Amino acid sequence: MLEKALTGSRNYWLWLAGLAAVIAVAFMGYLQQWEFGLGITGMSRDVSWGFYIAQFTFLVGVAAGGVMLVLPYYLHDYKAFGRITILGEFLAVSAVVMCMLFIVADLGQPMRAMNVVLNATPHSMLMWDAIVLNGYLFLNIIIGWKLLEAERNGVPAAKWVKILIYISIPWAFGIHTVTAYLYCGLPGRGFWLTAVLAPRFLASAFAAGPAFLILLCFIVRKVTNFDPGLKAMQTLMKIITYALIANVFFFFCEVFTVFYSGIPEHMDHLKYLFFGHNGHGALVPFMWTSMFLMLSAIGLLLFPKIRNNEKYMPFLCIMVFVGTWIDKGMGMIAGGFVPNPMHDYVEYTPTPLELLITVGVYAVGFLVLTILFKIATKVKEEVNA
Repeated sequence: MLEKALTGSRNYWLWLAGLAAVIAVAFMGYLQQWEFGLGITGMSRDVSWGFYIAQFTFLVGVAAGGVMLVLPYYLHDYKAFGRITILGEFLAVSAVVMCMLFIVADLGQPMRAMNVVLNATPHSMLMWDAIVLNGYLFLNIIIGWKLLEAERNGVPAAKWVKILIYISIPWAFGIHTVTAYLYCGLPGRGFWLTAVLAPRFLASAFAAGPAFLILLCFIVRKVTNFDPGLKAMQTLMKIITYALIANVFFFFCEVFTVFYSGIPEHMDHLKYLFFGHNGHGALVPFMWTSMFLMLSAIGLLLFPKIRNNEKYMPFLCIMVFVGTWIDKGMGMIAGGFVPNPMHDYVEYTPTPLELLITVGVYAVGFLVLTILFKIATKVKEEVNA
């Protein structure tokens, strides 16, 4: 089926060439980081995780969001998702690829990744995160490819593939739960030291992942002859509504707990994010924008006539996606480091080179996603014909 990625329109090849050019430029920037180290980034002794890890945290959620298709389709036989389940599988593949690339970028030197293998210990959350991410990547590659192959040949999928599908469902919950444990397992960081972090991560994942998939479905419908199906997208919009409400609810539960009990180690982080501190307020406009987008999206999604209208779907999904990206990305990561445990405020701002490398990683992800979606849609078009 790989041959289907080697044929396409002029726009298809221009898109791939554009992505390749961005990757090449970003790789030149990465070579500077390779030579000089993480000193080219805006990170410091006080803020040791920055824009790279923020993207990693968010994209793990995008990858996990695919389970919102797999679970209803395979466990509850919801037929409407049959047309786009494979798209969710391939979206998860590209998202996990980007997650791993952001981890490599954050390490400074890729060889340091071997420390996870050479010094593996059950007490290391990073080791467990490496296991679940690699496992989820291979599960989705194998499942997606074999299901597409079976559909093309007009035969049922092998039984062992269905076993892998059932394994992938709890695994999807696991990749984001373990990621949350990376943060809430650090007792010196009051902002992350909360049991509600993992549920909050999952709720945001089940909102952002399907929202991005719906946007991709609109693009697929426009540039190919394959229609993902309006009913499937409308059902995903309903899932997004519930997940986004849960995400915001968990956030306000955290706000109440922190301020009602008066925990200084936790209050300072939230105050900094939303109100700043003594002139330090780089994230304040972003956090209020995030909250405005999520609350506005909830208000609109509650009305079925708006939620199910194809004209409004893309705008609502963009609101959900951007709102959760800000909250779960820079808000969650930088907010956990500022102030530091000594209550000093050292702000973090990503450098242009850091942003360039980030854009390059996204370009790699979109390149993988484009090729996989091209194969999937071509097979779907053949089957439908």
